Amino acid sequence: MKTGSEKEKKLSFALNRLKSLDLQNPTLKSNLENLSIQKNQLEIEKKQIEEKYQNLESEFKALDQKLKEINQRKIVERKKETEFSEKIDELNQETDTLLEEIDKWQM
Repeated sequence: MKTGSEKEKKLSFALNRLKSLDLQNPTLKSNLENLSIQKNQLEIEKKQIEEKYQNLESEFKALDQKLKEINQRKIVERKKETEFSEKIDELNQETDTLLEEIDKWQM
């Protein structure tokens, strides 16, 4: 975008200089028209690039939001897995304790 802006400034400067000249010369008039056409084309391209940038920026925001949501879900899942593992450990300990009690009663 920087080059488009620079080109636009240069063209505007050139157009201003040409406007101050005597336009009786057909070559100057033709050059002025060509510069004006180029300026218009650059403005169109600039608008298209800005639109593409806006689209990319909104896509980025949407993807960033999705990524945050996925990361949040991962955190919740990890927490659930940890809690589940802790419950399994507790059950294993209780089972071991019960087996020890059964062994004591069998003796």
